[in-house]
Amino acid sequence: MLIFHSKASAGHVTPDGHPERVARVAAVLRGLEGAAAQWRESPLGDETDILRAHSAAHLARVTGAAPSQGWAQLDGDTFMSEGSLEAALRAVGGAVAAVDAVLAGQDGRAFVVARPPGHHAERDQAMGFCLFSNVAIAAMRAVHHHGLARVAVVDFDVHHGNGTQDCLWDEAGVRFFSTHQSPLYPGTGAADERGAHGQIVNIPLRAAGGSAAMRAAYAGAVFPVLRDYQPQLILISAGFDAHRDDPLGGLGWGTADYAWVTRGLCDIARESGNAPVVSCLEGGYDLAALEDCVRVHVAAMRGDADE
Repeated sequence: MLIFHSKASAGHVTPDGHPERVARVAAVLRGLEGAAAQWRESPLGDETDILRAHSAAHLARVTGAAPSQGWAQLDGDTFMSEGSLEAALRAVGGAVAAVDAVLAGQDGRAFVVARPPGHHAERDQAMGFCLFSNVAIAAMRAVHHHGLARVAVVDFDVHHGNGTQDCLWDEAGVRFFSTHQSPLYPGTGAADERGAHGQIVNIPLRAAGGSAAMRAAYAGAVFPVLRDYQPQLILISAGFDAHRDDPLGGLGWGTADYAWVTRGLCDIARESGNAPVVSCLEGGYDLAALEDCVRVHVAAMRGDADE
């Protein structure tokens, strides 16, 4: 198991009261304490990789917005501080380096402590706490640099990954699966949003469905399609804000649900020729729940016995 992290992630400072706060990093690291893993520094992301998913104008806007002090506000809830640009570039770089490492056979599993998160960042717009679309960039690296033909992205964040969807809309070699609460921010992710090649699978879930609705959705609508797809690589947008204690969502999942879905994804990876799995942090804003969910998620990726 590989874990990619950089201390620069704590340099992305948001205003007081913002849910996407530095304290999330400490919670994630507590959840990773004792994990049998090789830790690696997340490198800076490369412009070539970013520009596969984002426009040059978007990259220039984000780069140019970085303040020398205080905050720059990119939209209603997306801020940059002095350290945000490096943090965002290392979130991208960690996701890309993790893909490179697993495809080189260095390990079959990797987890990226990516902050700021990425799945709301569209091709031309930063939004929803996100500057760059980390997982979409990593997926396109796998297709366009490594030559993979079947990459799967599975997003179980409580919010729809509109940015991932936007960046991957025309990518025939990437199948995107998203389960998310609806209605909820950002208002996208209807089942009829299918992508240019029919490769996008959106599964909106009603609030308060709990474990039963979540497991039925994966067992009935995600796992069978993913298994038939026979992915060469599975990327996970690991948002933990569908947890029942999270302040930003209302799906009512439990900690054990994250272990269950992770085991299911890793089982399919093994069935698909031992395909590697890379998970990148997205949301999760109750610190205790985030710590617990990261712990069971990474344990399930490693194949540890059920707790």
